[in-house]
Amino acid sequence: MNDPEPETVPPADIAEKLPALRAALVAQGAGATRSVEFAESKPVVQPVPEPEEEAEDLDFASLSDAVAAQEVTGAVDRELRCVAIGVYYESKGEPLSGQLAVANVILNRAASGRYPSSTCAVLTQRSQFSFVRGGRLPTPPNNAAWRRALAVAQVAERNLWENPVPRALFFHANYVSPNWRRPRVAAIGNHIFYR
Repeated sequence: MNDPEPETVPPADIAEKLPALRAALVAQGAGATRSVEFAESKPVVQPVPEPEEEAEDLDFASLSDAVAAQEVTGAVDRELRCVAIGVYYESKGEPLSGQLAVANVILNRAASGRYPSSTCAVLTQRSQFSFVRGGRLPTPPNNAAWRRALAVAQVAERNLWENPVPRALFFHANYVSPNWRRPRVAAIGNHIFYR
């Protein structure tokens, strides 16, 4: 028995042809023990996302160029300020890559679901950062190292340079030995970073 060639139906016409297809299948399968159900198809409408405005040129030749390109004047967002405070007090004397790594650990923790979702709460969480006293963040001085920490925090927050410590949630100075049994991610400057 030769089966007829299947009919190709454009997607726009399927909704119109469903009732006729159902009727044809019911007529062909009269007396059959199973039934076939078709779901009505509905058009899927998805909004077209607005292109994200890029605040900076993402094509920096070096991390130093990315940091130098950041504007750090005027009022600073609270969350960015907290990341910068962490960078300043934990790594102001480190190479830029080490400062970026510290910023990324703070951001990684806030995004992990294992720590508070606010960068400020990540820093003030009890016994996590040695510069925090009584759950309060110190006020950094308005100097070049602070402005650099703000710029590094912006680079990290805006993802303008590759994260040197992907998924790292912990770090310590290389002169201490906490005997952590965690996967080591990197050693940058005077810090060792772990997952």
